[in-house]
Amino acid sequence: MRFDAPVLLYGAGREANSTRQFLKRLQPDLPVFVTVDSGTADIPDTEAISPSDLPAAIAERRFGTIVKSPGVSRYKPIFETTRAAGIEITSNLNLWGATYRRSRTVIAISGTKGKSTTATLVHLMLSRSGLDAGLAGNVGLAPLEIADKHAIVVFELSSYQTADMAFTPDIAAITNLYPEHVDWHGSVERYYADKLHLVDREGSFAVALGKAAAANARVAKAVRDHRRLVKPLTDAEAVAIESAVARSRLRGAHNLDNAQLAAEIALAVGANMDGILAGIAAFRPLPHRLEEHRVGNLTIVNDSISTTPEATKAALAAYPGRRIALIAGGHEREQDYAELASLLAGRGVTTLVTLPVTGARLAETTRKVAPGITVTEAPDLESAINALAADRARFDTIILSPGAPSYNQFKNFEERGTRFVELSRATFAAPNP
Repeated sequence: MRFDAPVLLYGAGREANSTRQFLKRLQPDLPVFVTVDSGTADIPDTEAISPSDLPAAIAERRFGTIVKSPGVSRYKPIFETTRAAGIEITSNLNLWGATYRRSRTVIAISGTKGKSTTATLVHLMLSRSGLDAGLAGNVGLAPLEIADKHAIVVFELSSYQTADMAFTPDIAAITNLYPEHVDWHGSVERYYADKLHLVDREGSFAVALGKAAAANARVAKAVRDHRRLVKPLTDAEAVAIESAVARSRLRGAHNLDNAQLAAEIALAVGANMDGILAGIAAFRPLPHRLEEHRVGNLTIVNDSISTTPEATKAALAAYPGRRIALIAGGHEREQDYAELASLLAGRGVTTLVTLPVTGARLAETTRKVAPGITVTEAPDLESAINALAADRARFDTIILSPGAPSYNQFKNFEERGTRFVELSRATFAAPNP
């Protein structure tokens, strides 16, 4: 691979930094520009272009390729101008595919929720089976960071990445499919199409589906030929995995589904059952995904990575028999919270504290369908914790599972989750009087 004209990095996060290092190794003298819609374009050995100057730079063809970061929507109007100017648009993932794909076994895992856990489990199962496997994408390394280090690469991919993924994996997996990221994709229909682009394509690759995905008519249609599906678990394998999950740190029925899907994928690549069971035992919860803390006499659960109502439902289902205070709400993505509200009382929620913006809709619906739940609308996370501190007798477990992104009040879900744990420790460390 060689670039005949300068390159523009659109975005300045982890992937953009790894792309810059890749280009530097590939062509040390290649001029590289960078632009960001917000924040600082702080990447070494680049020249910054402001967003306001970008249309002119495209018209002047100051670069021949744009490497777009996943968080930048491919449907931004500027990219129509870019394509019309004959400038190529690619990604860190597609540069990996063009450079390193050949002779490697590639497993690509996506889905609305569960993809990080499933990808992590597949990697653990393969590694514990003695196979040379690496983990990349949104967990593990960026694609160009993992480069050619492993014979097997497990990619965890968002819809931002599957939307224009240009190479075909050996196994493509979908965990489930629910509405999300409407702001990036422009519509729910486009989100579904971009997510399912991973499997809805020609080729002889295999497909693995989680239980929710297998029951989804859209997914079934996208699979095209169901002879592509990997071999299902035998009854004995399923029992062994269920037993292993029961002894592990994987909580909830959704994580049993993730483990079973991971096992099907790992077996298809050559893992053995000993390695699969060892991988389940070695699993540790991902940060901000049902991350459990004991504070005073309360269980504090940081599920800040939850950005959909479905993820919040799964979090609540993982704590049966508890009296739960739920903190939910965040950035608006036009998601429907009616079903979630109807399930709260049955899942043990005694107290609901909501955050702007989506929390207002959840609070309103909950008051109508579950009048026995105490509902408080808080302006921010600190106020939410203070509201719970005044009513500690109603719950033994606090779960932050927002069912919405964090961007209206936090930089990202990690910042939100970290702040939740800090506030909880500071507020509830003393025993309940």
